[in-house]
Amino acid sequence: VGSTARSRRTGNGDCMSSTAILINVLALAALIFALVRGRDKMRQALRVSLKTFIGILPPIVTMVVVISVMMAFVRPGDISRFIGDQAGFQGTLAIAAVGAILFMPAIIAFPLAASLLEGGASVQAVAAFITTLTMIGVVTLPLESKEFGRRMALLRNAFSAGIALLIALVMGAML
Repeated sequence: VGSTARSRRTGNGDCMSSTAILINVLALAALIFALVRGRDKMRQALRVSLKTFIGILPPIVTMVVVISVMMAFVRPGDISRFIGDQAGFQGTLAIAAVGAILFMPAIIAFPLAASLLEGGASVQAVAAFITTLTMIGVVTLPLESKEFGRRMALLRNAFSAGIALLIALVMGAML
């Protein structure tokens, strides 16, 4: 487990970070507060939340399955060769391009990044992947162009690409 001192071990070997504990405690406190304030409103909010959760569950499960199958067929040596330290900056650029094209939620991206690191990817490449994934929107470019104009959308994405690569280089040098 590549966790920090802020994590604690639970009885079954899983690791839960203090951040996760804090978020769960705050969510429970908010639920209790809502229950005290108004039972009917709380029930309505929980129904809406459950409906939303059920709505987003199929695409998330699909992404997890697809990524898991892909990771099952990719050997750690391949990951290391294509986006590891031996791949150099070309590997970083390649995975940055993949990150810019993909559209996935952070709940999927961060575990995927951890799997890539465990498989031999360099910190620089994984940093490039995560930053381009979150900062650049090739898939959403048509919508962004419509809302902000083509020139602004392209400038924002180009600027984000430069910053993402800079972040990756700094992370690679630091870690």
